Amino acid sequence: MDARLQWSLDNDSGYIDELWLLGRPPLDRYLRYARDLIVNGVKTPRHVLADEWRAANDYYYDLEEKEPGFADQVAITELAPELQPLAEEVRRDARFRRAFDTLPSRFAMVELDRLMVSQSHVDLTHARRLQARLATVTSPEDLFRFCLPIDGDEAPVHMRRLGSKRFLFWSQSSDFRFHEAEAFRPDQISGHDAYGSVGQVLGLMVGYGSNFLNVVQSDNRLLLSNGHHRAYALREAGFTHVPCLITSVTRRDEFNLVASEETASNVAFYFKGPRPPVLKDFFDPKLRKILQVPRTLRAVEITFETKTFSVRDFELAD
Repeated sequence: MDARLQWSLDNDSGYIDELWLLGRPPLDRYLRYARDLIVNGVKTPRHVLADEWRAANDYYYDLEEKEPGFADQVAITELAPELQPLAEEVRRDARFRRAFDTLPSRFAMVELDRLMVSQSHVDLTHARRLQARLATVTSPEDLFRFCLPIDGDEAPVHMRRLGSKRFLFWSQSSDFRFHEAEAFRPDQISGHDAYGSVGQVLGLMVGYGSNFLNVVQSDNRLLLSNGHHRAYALREAGFTHVPCLITSVTRRDEFNLVASEETASNVAFYFKGPRPPVLKDFFDPKLRKILQVPRTLRAVEITFETKTFSVRDFELAD
């Protein structure tokens, strides 16, 4: 079960920088976050926080007048021929086949500035780590692999046994999650010395998502679904157009399959509003604010139970 717990890391400072987009509803969530997590947040008068949020919110109204339809003009172009083999390699990867097997999808070059964003903040510490890796990007192929990695470059996962049937897993990545339960044959498991003959194996798997730079397209707009930190790091490093995986939706039921519950409940705000938040807003001094917050971990706790009992053969028949 995903416990959504948070632990402070034992490191040099114990804090990270978060870059927030102010002016985005709801205001009360921002005020609670400032009070509970921002360093010295309880010492900052609430009216000061509300005033700066209100100024950003007013600025968004100005942008609706100055830049209506800004998100509708996002540039989408075909991949260069030399990148097509890399796209096919991603398509063959199990993470792609499991996560993108339902709706139409394609690879293309997309314009970063006009991508709509659903996250209100990014972890600058993580974004800077990603940006440091961009120093090794010297070709279109390198850029493709950065945007759509299949090399398993995720943060390490740690585990602690809390009891005979209770386990805790944690990671520095906010993408860490419970995957699924799956049955395995004994010959699919190696490195385990069983104290008896094993009949079946049940696996409870934790890990990460596909980690692909991915957007959802409806009409002429693109909404970042995964990869906010990656997109921010690319834009900060000077990239304007990058390879991306695009999933197309044409109706609300499809959008519910590929978006978070919160985003799906605000689909009209993103795809019908005159000027929704876009990636370039993270670089606008009138909208951005850097906050220092405690460094946290993402944790998943798994607890299971077993029962042994007798049952008649015919009661289990199909």
